[in-house]
Formats: sequence, structure tokens, C-alpha cells
Amino acid sequence: MAELEKRDLVSIEDLSTAEILELFQHADEFRANLREWSESCRGTIMATLFFEPSTRTRLSFESAMLRLGGGVITAADEKNTSRSKGESLADTVRVVGGSYADILVVRHPEDGAARVAARYARVPVINGGDGAHEHPTQTLCDLYTLWKEKGKLEGLEVVLCGDLRYSRTIHSFCYALARFHANIVTMPYPGFELPDYVLHRLKRDFGVQAAAASVADLPGLAGSSNAAAYLTASKPHQLALFTNLTNIEVNRIDAIYMTRAQRERHSGEDTTNYPRLTRNTLGAAAAKDARVMHPLPRVDEIDYDVDDDPRSVYFRQAELGVPMRMALMSFLLGKIQLRSARPAVLSVTPGITAGAGLRCRNERCITNNEGVRYLTRDFRLRDAEVPPVLSCAYCEREIEARFVGHTQSRLVHRYNAAEARRIKPENRVYFESEAQALAAGFQCQGG
Repeated sequence: MAELEKRDLVSIEDLSTAEILELFQHADEFRANLREWSESCRGTIMATLFFEPSTRTRLSFESAMLRLGGGVITAADEKNTSRSKGESLADTVRVVGGSYADILVVRHPEDGAARVAARYARVPVINGGDGAHEHPTQTLCDLYTLWKEKGKLEGLEVVLCGDLRYSRTIHSFCYALARFHANIVTMPYPGFELPDYVLHRLKRDFGVQAAAASVADLPGLAGSSNAAAYLTASKPHQLALFTNLTNIEVNRIDAIYMTRAQRERHSGEDTTNYPRLTRNTLGAAAAKDARVMHPLPRVDEIDYDVDDDPRSVYFRQAELGVPMRMALMSFLLGKIQLRSARPAVLSVTPGITAGAGLRCRNERCITNNEGVRYLTRDFRLRDAEVPPVLSCAYCEREIEARFVGHTQSRLVHRYNAAEARRIKPENRVYFESEAQALAAGFQCQGG
């Protein structure tokens, strides 16, 4: 029997839109009777390697595997793992992802850590959250919840509120909503706006355009930010909206997605006036048919007396995580097959060494932390136009490369020089500056 090709879920981009919808159908089958699937993965072992605290994500995965008939081993306390002794993530997954376990779920505080795990493990790896980067299985659960509640994803009006800068859940969710042509209304707490690199990616990859938004009165939320924005995919009937000087008016809301302040990634910023969703919020006309969502844990951004409102679906959101993760793991383990085409994969442009050439600008990236010991700083070429745009192969943070070198001649040219254009792709290496090229042992040429 041919060996199963390894698939990982590090980013929501690792699944095509059609594959996501097909997984929803399988999740429905699992959810119809959770106790019926105990033979599906019998003999299979899942390892949860959690180097950050977690309750729902870890227990949801463990419950899903146990319901599939498999076994679970776990490292849920970083202090009791070999990381506290200085062991690298790469070494950990090479040991655990073999005879110990057939599939790994990894949560880690450094951006891009899940991609490292996927590169070094011989078995499928699922990202359970890596720093402020992504949390793709939470996104699957969020999309599945919306799909169940609203019957569709296309064209929905979704308000994202609170900490949009540091929430990895929000970043993954934005990319997924854009793929399904849902419209996004951002209402951040001041200073916690959606990062520029997320906005750039939404525009480049999904044709999303942004405009200032005027949101109908939502007590407790509307006053939280004067920087509300409307993000929508470029559609002919909507383009006229972006030629007006007035704000886009949002009077109908399908979902309000609340997020807590990600204090573990903040540097002591003041959140005294953080938005708070109350019964008064849900009394607004625009929220009449809205669903209230939250990835949990909740702190104090949603009042407890909102819990019994039928529009509050955050506990159902958590419940749907089990069948959704059952479907995902069954797929990655080869127990179910998807008919849909897989996504295209961008090739990786190798770096020089961990100490030379392009350096990821994200200080939270694993390449600037643990990875300096053993990782080459690799990048994906996102846009070969002028100047070339590359993204870190681990955390996906983008960077402009204004100099292009030849790996054999060790000569480097400005990106728009004729000599640079003549360098074959397999011989190219990219730099941000002359100084960076010189430090890597290249000689700069005019042009």
C-alpha cells in the first residue's frame, strides 16, 4: 500500500475553500452521533505538545481523538517538558512524531513555531496556536459555527471587536472570511487595530478593499473606537462605494465576534475602557439577527447575563469544535478522503544562513528566537514585481527586497537592474540593503 502523503494544518491557507466546506459535511456526520465513531482511529495516538496554557483547544482535541477511538499522550505544562532544559522544538517533534505518536497538535508562544514542527515531524502536525500568528482550527470552528447558524458564509456582515492586533484567532478568521467573500467590519480598541501586514495580505491575496465605516449605534461597542473600517472583496456592484468620501454605513450585522485583550502578548497597555457587550448592545436594531461569538476564554468583555440570549452562540462554538476536529484529524490521518482540490503551494526561496541575508522583521518569529540555533531563514516569493515582496516561510511576515544577488558570482544588484533580472530563480538571493548584502559576503554592483 502506498504511503499516505503527509498533510499539515499550520495555516488556514493549507486547506482550499472547497476542502473546508467538505470538512463541514463530515463534521455534521460526526456530530449526528459522537459515540458512533469509536472504531475510526483505533490504534492511533495523538500527542498534544502545548508550550502555552490552554483549556478548550487541548481538551477539544483530546476529546475528539478519544471519540474516534484513538489514544492521547500530552505535554501540557512547559515547565515539565525538555524545553525547560533547552531542547529545541525541532528535536522534540522529531522524537515524539514517530513511534510515540501518529499526529501532533502543537501550541507555542513563538510565531511560526508550528511551521517548524511541520518541517521536522514525520507525522501530520496541527497548529493549536503559534504566538500571534494563526490559530487555524479555531477558525474552522468559527466558520463552521457561522455556516450552521446562517446557512452560508458568502456576503455575511461580520463585526470584529476588541484586540485585533495580537489575536491570532482574528488574523486567521480574517483571511478565511475574505476567501468566502464575507464583509468584515473592524471595531478595534484604540491602539489594537488590525496589523498592517494582515491588511496588506487581505488586499493582495483576496482583493479586499478598505473604507472608513460608520456603524449603527451599538452601546458598549460603538464608542470603543473611532477607527471602524469596512473590508470587502472587490465586487463590481460594490466598487462605487469606495469612490464616495462618506463612510460606509453598516446597519445590518450577521455576527459580532468579541475578543479579550491578549494580555500575555501586551506590554502593559491600558485597557481600562475596553469594549463590553451587554444586553443593551443586543437591543440595537442592527444586532437583531446577529450572532454573538467569542473564541473563549472570556474575561469581562461579555456580560454574563447575555449568556441566555439565543443569539449568544459562543458556548455552542466551543461544542462544535469537537466534531470539527474529529473531521480534520480523520482527514489528515487518511481515514476519510476529500474529493476537493487542494490549495496551490508557494515555493520557498532558501536563505543564506541563519546569520546572513534577509532577516524576518517580526521579533516574535521563531527564526529570531529559538530558531537562531538551527534554522535557515527561508522566505516565500509573494510578488516578483518591483521591488520583490517575500514573506517569512515560518511566520509569513512580509518584507521588501531591494537587492538581488547571485549565489555563485556573489555579486548583488539593485532589484530593477538588468543584471538582476537575468539571474535565474534558482540562483537568486534577496537582501533589504547593501549593508545586509555586504555582511553576507556579497559584492555590490551599480545599476
